[in-house]
Amino acid sequence: MPRRETLARVDADLAAGRIPVARQRLRGLVSSFPYDLTLRRRLAEVYRLYGDAAEAGRWMYLEEDRTPDETAAFESRYGSPARRMKALAWRGPEALAATPFAERQLAALRTACATDLGHPVDWDDPTTYRAAPDDAHEEPPSGPWTLAGALAGIGCLLGALAFLAVWVVGVVALYD
Repeated sequence: MPRRETLARVDADLAAGRIPVARQRLRGLVSSFPYDLTLRRRLAEVYRLYGDAAEAGRWMYLEEDRTPDETAAFESRYGSPARRMKALAWRGPEALAATPFAERQLAALRTACATDLGHPVDWDDPTTYRAAPDDAHEEPPSGPWTLAGALAGIGCLLGALAFLAVWVVGVVALYD
């Protein structure tokens, strides 16, 4: 589907309140056109509707008029330069960036990642900036256990044991 038609559908989805569908369409467009900063900006606007500052900061990272709070939230969620490189979903050399600011941002991030990992990295080869095993997951580790979480886990375990007991009783009754 052409970009213009997809953007028209995004507008229609947003007008109809179908924000998740609009978000998915925009994510697809950014994947297909990673150099188009206007698509990244539109995706950031959709994430603002969700109240997700980190994702809005992710998609505004290459814009000079980005907000410091969103940028800080993005950098916090994607703690290492390698995770930020992966999150930006950029392909190709920094020279393809639409603005000098975006080009500098990409080059600075690539340089920081190379310094952090101790070897050259390339936007086109994600294996060069694959981080250490502790950075392999997309989401940061969760906090300590809570009482509610522990009770939910115990409840699931008891439910599974009850199901197993009923199943065993049924099999035994079948052969009696």
